[in-house]
Amino acid sequence: MKLTVVGGGSTYTPELVDGLARLREALPVEELVLVDPAADRLELVGGLARRILARQGHGGRVVTTSDLAAGAEGADAVLLQLRVGGQAARQRDETWPLECGCVGQETTGAGGLAKALRTVPVVLDIADRVRRVSPDAWIIDFTNPVGIVTRALLRAGYKAVGLCNVAIGLQRKVAALLGVAPAGVHLDHVGLNHLTWETGVRLGGPRGEDVLPGLLAEHGDAIAADLRLPPDLLGRLGVLPSYYLRYYYAHDEVVRELRTTPSRAAEVAAMERELLRMYGDPALDEKPELLAGRGGAYYSEAAVDLAAALLSGAGSPYQVVNTCNRGTLPFLPDDAVIEVQAAVGAGGGPVPLPVPAVDPLYAGLMASVTAYEELALDAALRGGRERVFRALLAHPLIGQHAYAGPLADRLIAHNRDYLPWA
Repeated sequence: MKLTVVGGGSTYTPELVDGLARLREALPVEELVLVDPAADRLELVGGLARRILARQGHGGRVVTTSDLAAGAEGADAVLLQLRVGGQAARQRDETWPLECGCVGQETTGAGGLAKALRTVPVVLDIADRVRRVSPDAWIIDFTNPVGIVTRALLRAGYKAVGLCNVAIGLQRKVAALLGVAPAGVHLDHVGLNHLTWETGVRLGGPRGEDVLPGLLAEHGDAIAADLRLPPDLLGRLGVLPSYYLRYYYAHDEVVRELRTTPSRAAEVAAMERELLRMYGDPALDEKPELLAGRGGAYYSEAAVDLAAALLSGAGSPYQVVNTCNRGTLPFLPDDAVIEVQAAVGAGGGPVPLPVPAVDPLYAGLMASVTAYEELALDAALRGGRERVFRALLAHPLIGQHAYAGPLADRLIAHNRDYLPWA
C-alpha cells in the first residue's frame, strides 16, 4: 500500500508516522511518500520519519520529493495537510480581524475566509494533478478550513473526504471521564467542521445507552472549564459543544482576550522552530513530547482509521468525517458538507448515519454558516472584492456592513500575493 502526504514537511508529520508504525496491522503501508516544496524541512522530517519506523520495526520505505506527480503516482490514498502562506499568513489571519473588533482565528470568521481563499485553488490544482497519475486514489483532506476545502473537492468531482481531529479528541476525553476504553464511546456528533455538538454519548455503538445527561450532571463543571464556557450554559444546552463554539457563544469576551495575549500563530511558530531543530538530531527516533502542544492530537489515529476503512474495510465501521449532506440534515442543501458519524467501508464513500431532528438552536447556526461557506467557496473560485464582502457579511461572527467592508479590504491587502485576481 502506498500513502502520499502532500505537505509532508509539516511538523505534524512525525505524529502521523508514529501512528502508521503503531497501527501497521490496520494500514500496512509499504511506501510513504512525503511531498513538499520546502526541501530543508522535508529533509529533517523525512529523516526522523525513517528513524521512527526503524525504531518500531516497521519495514516501510520513506520517500521524500518535491515532485507531486512522481510522489502521487500509484498512491492508494493522498493525505492533504498543507498551509498556504505558512505560519506568517496565519499570524496575519489572527491579527487584522481584531482591528475591526472581530475574532481573529485561522479557520473561522474573517481569518478563516482568508485561509480558504488562499487554499482552495491550490488544493484543486493538487487534486487535478493527483487524479492524472492515480485516478482511483482517495483524497483525505486535513487542510483547513476542512469543510470548505472538502466541499470544493467534492463539487469538482474528486474522490474525497474531509477529516478533523476534534471528534476523536473529544471521544478520548469523554472515555477518560467515564473510565472506559475509547472504542466503546460513540458520539452522536452533528454539525459542520469546527461547528459541532454532541447530542448524545453512547456506550458500545450507535444504538447504545446514551449517558450524556449523567456525564453532564457529574462532570459538567470540568467539561465547562475545559471549553472555557459557563457550567450553567452547558446545563441549559443539554449537549456538548465543541470548543470552537466559544467563538460564537462568547465572541466579545474572546476578542478582548485575543487583543491582550500573544497570538496562537506566534506560539506555534516558535514551537515549530524548536521542533525542526529537534528533528535534525540524528539520535531522535520518536516523536518528541513537544509535538503534543503543536495541535492535532490523535491526528494519526484518525487518519489511519479512516484510510484503513476506505481502502480495505479494516478501520472502524463508524467514523466522524466531513462528507456530502445528501439529505442527512434536511434543513441544509444536499451538496453542503457536514461533519457527522458515517458508515465507512471499502468500495464506496462514507454514508452518513441518520440524524434525529436537530434543535433549532443549533440548526439555525448551521444553516447560517453553511450559507457563508457557499459564498466563501464562490469567492475562492471566482474572486472579487464584492464576493469577499458578501461572504463576510453572511458570517454570523461578522454580519454588519460596517465590519464586512473594512475586513474585505484588509483581507485583500494582506493576501495579494496569493490572490491572482487581486
